[in-house]
Amino acid sequence: MKNPHVAYRTTLAAGTHRAFTITAIRQENERTRTLTLNQPLDCSAGQFVMVWLPGVGEKPFSIAGNDPLTLTIVDVGPISHALHGLQTGERIWLRGPLGQGYQLKGQQVLLAAGGYGAAPLYFLAQQAYQSGIGLSVCLGARSAADILLAPAFEALGARVYISTDDGSLGRQGLITGLLPDAITAQHPDCLYACGPVKMLQALEILAAANGIPAQFSWEAHMRCGIGLCGSCELILSGEAPASVTHTAHHRPGWLTCLDGPVSFYEP
Repeated sequence: MKNPHVAYRTTLAAGTHRAFTITAIRQENERTRTLTLNQPLDCSAGQFVMVWLPGVGEKPFSIAGNDPLTLTIVDVGPISHALHGLQTGERIWLRGPLGQGYQLKGQQVLLAAGGYGAAPLYFLAQQAYQSGIGLSVCLGARSAADILLAPAFEALGARVYISTDDGSLGRQGLITGLLPDAITAQHPDCLYACGPVKMLQALEILAAANGIPAQFSWEAHMRCGIGLCGSCELILSGEAPASVTHTAHHRPGWLTCLDGPVSFYEP
């Protein structure tokens, strides 16, 4: 059940920027870096922060770890490009945590990460590992060079399934092709996913067909991060099947920054 005070608390959290110092930088692949910051952040996997660089701008980023706070940044635009240019010892400013995160449930969970969705799901995987919850992970990307954090998931004891569009690693094809085998093998109590909208829509149908509860982190263009501007209203293409239309994010006016980014499906 949604907490009736969350909008008020989120507005308070979003109103003040806090300065963080970069203490370490790890290159994940050609376009992706993980920044380790000098402070922890009280947050849940699936939540996000708004990162501000003076003179450059502000942009939302998923949280890849909370103690210390870590952010995995893909170089895809002017703000992320500027973040890639920073060095250890330099500062960034954050608002948050914002949004609704994942909620762990059951004793065996299945994670599905499309592309750069691996970062917030790795945070969730760490929480599952610490709670003694069995873990399996499906990772999908365009090529082997784009697969993120596979060794890190394996270090948590996860069974890792991989697909790439070009077949350079794992099974060739979309990540959705991995899920049926993983579900059959692992019998998960809940499916957690992060990735492109079309991927999540396909996984909703799959979860409904298998009677599995699911939690999805949706992507949308965000500007304010606190539900004021309406720019991140989730608009899905096509009609959802009857089995999933009761989920909240299929209603008009569902804001990814405030009502999400995580939505919850119960069969």
